[in-house]
Amino acid sequence: MPESPIGVFDSGVGGLTVLKALRELLPGENLIYFGDTARVPYGTKSPSTIIRYSLENARLLESFGVKMVVVACNTSSAHALDILRKEFDFPVVGVVRPGAKLAVALSKSGRIGVIGTEATVSSGAYRKAILSINPFATVFEKACPLFVPLIEEGWIEDEVTEIVAGRYLKELLSVGIDTLVLGCTHYPLIKGILRKVCGEGVRLVDSADAVAREVEGLLPSRSGRTEGKVRILVSDRTERFERIARMIMGDGITIEEVSLEKD
Repeated sequence: MPESPIGVFDSGVGGLTVLKALRELLPGENLIYFGDTARVPYGTKSPSTIIRYSLENARLLESFGVKMVVVACNTSSAHALDILRKEFDFPVVGVVRPGAKLAVALSKSGRIGVIGTEATVSSGAYRKAILSINPFATVFEKACPLFVPLIEEGWIEDEVTEIVAGRYLKELLSVGIDTLVLGCTHYPLIKGILRKVCGEGVRLVDSADAVAREVEGLLPSRSGRTEGKVRILVSDRTERFERIARMIMGDGITIEEVSLEKD
């Protein structure tokens, strides 16, 4: 009987950055990813809708016999993580606290910027997590609602995205942040643009690697295992998703469309 996989879900393609980090750190693990592409973006939805979507996503992964779920969506992590942990027997790992811990470790001045969706920023989840680790930190937050649709459109190295980034980040840079948390798993896909806009004096925090290390810490150590399998599911299979997914994960992937509706 094959070993139970680790489940990962996100609203769209961005969570594949977390899936990639998991595959690189834990090559022997079976991984199954669900991107809710039919309902992306989550960041403009109400908390109750985000919670409902998150529960449905986790139940879908549960039906594949997962042993753990990684919520590779900052919006879902901010609003639904505690509910998911109460609802399911397996461990549920979010992306907010690992990212906050890494930001605190990297920041020398304690002036930390956070960018995310409207829902993530309004939740205050990163602010709370950062201040729980370092009460003396100063946190500056900025919602960047145009980033996800631009990334999903594939405008990853586009001048329009750079102009939008400049507008969004101007306020954070003016207050002297030295660390910027990419509070959405889509955002690492435009890291090149963000680094160009921010300059060398600002450290960018991508929580994907930190999340992968947290998952590793929850697993028993094993050696000599064959390479695990990776399965990618979506609620709406599109050419756009496939193009970006192959850019992140490589060409040797298959993408399956599944339904969240009950029979």
